[in-house]
Amino acid sequence: MIPFLDLHKINDRFRPQLEAIFKECLDASYYILGTKVSQFENEFAAYCGSKHCIGVGNGLDALRLILEGFKQLGRLNEGDEVMVASNTFVATILAIKQAGMVPVLVETDADTYNFNLDDLASHISEKTKAIMPVHLYGQLAPMDAVQDLAEYHDLLVIEDAAQAHGATHHNGKRAGNLGNAAGFSFYPAKNLGALGDGGAVTTNDDALATAIRQLRNYGMASKYVNEVVGINSRLDEIQAAFLSCKLVQLDDDNAERRRIAAKYLSEIKNERIQLPSYDGSENHVFHLFVLRVEDREGFRAHLEAHGVGSLIHYPIAPHQQKAFKEFASLQFPVAEKIHNEVVSIPISPVMTSEQVDQVISILNNY
Repeated sequence: MIPFLDLHKINDRFRPQLEAIFKECLDASYYILGTKVSQFENEFAAYCGSKHCIGVGNGLDALRLILEGFKQLGRLNEGDEVMVASNTFVATILAIKQAGMVPVLVETDADTYNFNLDDLASHISEKTKAIMPVHLYGQLAPMDAVQDLAEYHDLLVIEDAAQAHGATHHNGKRAGNLGNAAGFSFYPAKNLGALGDGGAVTTNDDALATAIRQLRNYGMASKYVNEVVGINSRLDEIQAAFLSCKLVQLDDDNAERRRIAAKYLSEIKNERIQLPSYDGSENHVFHLFVLRVEDREGFRAHLEAHGVGSLIHYPIAPHQQKAFKEFASLQFPVAEKIHNEVVSIPISPVMTSEQVDQVISILNNY
């Protein structure tokens, strides 16, 4: 069996270091907002090229806290509209709603699965105050065009970089340093994954960083002194230490993901399978390798019968979710078609060459 993702094998590469970190944290008995969190924040900010990194509880909170921070600074208000992809994971939309703002869904580009730029431009109104591009599956959104629109309309740009750790724009800047702020997830399956939940905000905005540091910790300016109404969303000390350990391997892992993706793209030759669009640059870190087939259930049954794991990211479009009843009347034909056809196949830095070849052979025989 070729698993969709072998987390045991991924993390086992770091076992001696992780066990030593656990012992160190256990012996120190300091678990919340200590030196390990500060160390990782400094390291990840430097990695992204941003001035600040603030460790938080998860990727959803990272996005929500950015919005809440801008509210504290008077740059956003409840009721403001935020442009967001119609085919993203629901957390992106939840963050906007939880901050009291209005998500405006944008149709999908059929090739890149990112924003349809014409649809994005057509939905900007006087109520629009921010754009939240999603670097879906690990591929950067069209940030040049997004920034041009944002500058023209005086909008904030907030990256959902939950799947794009290390993705690099043609200008040399990485995800996390391409807008006013960015939210990351360190969910265990991410390219940079913790051994539990975790997230971070990156930004070059000093005032925003200060606001988010306060908001993530109950709104406290100092211990038991609450200046604003905050939440409890703090990156755990031990998870921060685990992430510092794994960060040094991230670029090599991303390079291996791109190598496997390039092999898939050059050697999978089956007219029944639509492969993803990729220009060969470092703007994609292939958190997921997502292809499309019309008979998805038949295709997945073929994979399962031949010992290849797969998943669907994501089976239901956000506007068709019961949780978002306000979107029920909307139609996004491209996004809907994508949600009905996408299948994610195995890709990870610990796959063997034999496994990659086997996946290719099985797909070509479908």
